[in-house]
This record gives sequence, C-alpha cells and structure tokens, in this order.
Amino acid sequence: MTTATHSPDEHIAALRPKLVAFARLQLRDNAAAEDTVQDTLVTALEKHDTFAGRSAFETWVFGILKNKMLERLRQQGRYVAWQSDDQSDEDALDSLFQDNGRWQASTRPKPWGDPDQVLENKAFWKVLDTCLIALPDNTARVFTMRELMGLSTPEICDVLEITEANCWVILHRARLKLRHCIEKGWLA
Repeated sequence: MTTATHSPDEHIAALRPKLVAFARLQLRDNAAAEDTVQDTLVTALEKHDTFAGRSAFETWVFGILKNKMLERLRQQGRYVAWQSDDQSDEDALDSLFQDNGRWQASTRPKPWGDPDQVLENKAFWKVLDTCLIALPDNTARVFTMRELMGLSTPEICDVLEITEANCWVILHRARLKLRHCIEKGWLA
C-alpha cells in the first residue's frame, strides 16, 4: 500500500480556500483577508521545516493565520474606534422578549432535533455561514474570535479594546441573532 506524499506547496495550496474564507469572515475586508492569508502562506512555507507534527498540518497553518489576524486586528484597533451595533439591532432583540424578560410566544426557541444529525448536515453549515456573514461586523468579529478561534474573553477585550461586560453582551446578542437566523433558514 502506498501513500501519496505532497510537497509543502501542495498542502498549502489545498488549504488556501479555507484560509481565505475564514479570514474574510473574521476581518470583513476582502483585501485585508487576502493579504493576511498571503502572509500566512509565506510564513508557513518559510517555517515548514519547523512543523513538528504535534498537530495536524492544517491546524498548524490555521494557528499561523489566527496569529496574523490578531496582529492585524490589534493594528486596526489603534486606528479605528470601536463601533457599536445599530440601535435598531438592540430594538429588534428587545422585541424577542416580554417586559418581564420571558420569551415572546412567537420567538420562543424551537426544537432543533438530534444535534449530532444537524451537525453532520452540510445544508446546516451553509445556513450557519450565511447567518455569520449577516451579523454586524463587530458582533461577528467577537463571536468568531470566541467560538471559532477559541480566544478567552480577556484576550478578545485586549485585542478589541472593549470591556468584558461589553464582550459578554455582544456574545449574547450574537447567539440570539444566530439562533433566530438559523431557525428561519434551517428549521422553517
């Protein structure tokens, strides 16, 4: 039985579409995403011989991308003030609840069925991607830093220069918006 071996160039070329998609989702700027991915690929090629194999190659390259994106976000944070989401978003979220804090009957969460089956369904992931893209930029950035990049709340706050309380509110709103969007696009 023979196994095909690929050069570092081939491994990296195969990862490029995933890297670009993830960077676009996080950075919300096509040019910045392309530049960051290019920097990532150059670094991965230059440092390929230092890859120790303690993780999957893809995980290693995504780790490089994560660090490059954080570096870019820190630089952007010095030049761009944090923008809060529109007041209309806050009003829309408030409309989900009664005055006493309970769900409105029409907006109460719906059952999603077997979670394992949902996660294996490719259509679900397309809906989730669409819903992530539809989030306001700052909300999506905080959510993806936390849930996709695995950063802690203090790390997110440091990069984006926001308070922990603000971060928690943004994460809560992101989850509510994603749930609502997924229910409309997936469970409808």
